[in-house]
Amino acid sequence: MENVSNPSSARAFIPLNIALLTASDTRSEANDKSGQLLQQRLTAAGHQLADKQIVADDIYQIRAVLAGWIANRDIHAILLTGGTGVSGRDGSPEAVAPLLDKTLDGFGEMFRALSYAEIGASTLQSRALAGVANATYLFVLPGSPGACKLAWEKLISQQLDHRTRPCNLVEMMPRLLEK
Repeated sequence: MENVSNPSSARAFIPLNIALLTASDTRSEANDKSGQLLQQRLTAAGHQLADKQIVADDIYQIRAVLAGWIANRDIHAILLTGGTGVSGRDGSPEAVAPLLDKTLDGFGEMFRALSYAEIGASTLQSRALAGVANATYLFVLPGSPGACKLAWEKLISQQLDHRTRPCNLVEMMPRLLEK
């Protein structure tokens, strides 16, 4: 029986163009460890970094960047890190939710289940989510490097790899705009 969590060599790898957004009032290119980690991981996996930006924790600044990327047919996926907590400034889920055509509820559920093994009940403060907007996958991750590493290694990297069986998000891409 094939191990469903590991990619199969029977299919070809399809590199994707992935944009990366950090939502933070305190991060810069020099100290954005989560953004750096995600950039390193996605390029090491064979994907292309389509764009990378840092914006303030402001739902309208976040939406402005995301809307441009969602409209760009050359961007296949977006990783957003930061702003998923419960403080007054955390607004990434609120920024993203109105842009989504469909949500991938299982992503947030699975992320929190995996995170529980590492940080216990503190994971209930995470509002990580994922979905699809105009045939572009969006993943909204906490701002900590550990959370980004967990999400990439245990969930995102596998679902953005066409070789993963029994199914993956890449193989669904041609059908995302069906009516």
